[in-house]
Amino acid sequence: MKNRFLLLLTALMMGFSSLAQTGKVYDNLSLKSEILQSERKFAIYLPPDYETSERSYPVLYLLHGAGDDHSGWIQFGEVLHIADKAIREGKATPMIIVMPDAQTGQRGYFNSIDGKWRYEDFFFEELIPYVEKTYRIKAEKRFRAVSGLSMGGGGSFMYALHHPEMFSSACPLSAYAGPLTVEELKARLAQGGEKHSEADIQAYFERHNAISLINSLKAEELRSIRWFIDCGDDDFLYEGNALAHIALHKKDIPHEYRVRDGRHNWTYWRASLPMVLEFVSDAFHQF
Repeated sequence: MKNRFLLLLTALMMGFSSLAQTGKVYDNLSLKSEILQSERKFAIYLPPDYETSERSYPVLYLLHGAGDDHSGWIQFGEVLHIADKAIREGKATPMIIVMPDAQTGQRGYFNSIDGKWRYEDFFFEELIPYVEKTYRIKAEKRFRAVSGLSMGGGGSFMYALHHPEMFSSACPLSAYAGPLTVEELKARLAQGGEKHSEADIQAYFERHNAISLINSLKAEELRSIRWFIDCGDDDFLYEGNALAHIALHKKDIPHEYRVRDGRHNWTYWRASLPMVLEFVSDAFHQF
């Protein structure tokens, strides 16, 4: 009887222990940026076994949309619950998720056309080195992925296309794929009171339009990234995503393209995130 009681008690304790194994999110972290001359906030998700292991982890850079900040995926995207569940069910490998702030100072993930605001340089030259030194992250292309929604989906597209050597997977969600024409870019710049030369505008367009970049990159560079593009059938950004899919298809680049029932909202992106975690985990495992 005593042995049976001890076995039952041990089983219960193991059960409670497994239930207690949850990840952690920290949403008020920061680093000093020399490039942006400011403190830059970011949030991070650490997997359930981070504090009890000594191993290093793959990393997903998860980008928010316009109007949100680094806490968006935590507050509205339920990243803690969704990542914990995917890991617990074996659909995703334990990973670190980094969520930077691209809302403060100037909105967006890119350098400004005049070069005075260099967010993209900050991301690659300061943020990535900082988090990969501070946390136990596997600092290799094969263990690094990028995803994001809307404006952050555009960041996912451009970062992977600008730096195909950096990411094993890119997962733009409901992405702003950049201005679809030079005239659209000119109108946006004029709305902000910006004046630039025709040459500067053309160069900026070609570097910040996903379709233009896909067409200009070598096929082997594009194939070195696993692509997952997801956009709702009622999303107002459908055109850029569809054109990016067509451009990849024309170059015979393997990619996943999803059009599900949905709009440009958190209901859609919360449903996207488990698929993203599973997709990037496949890349982390297959090399």
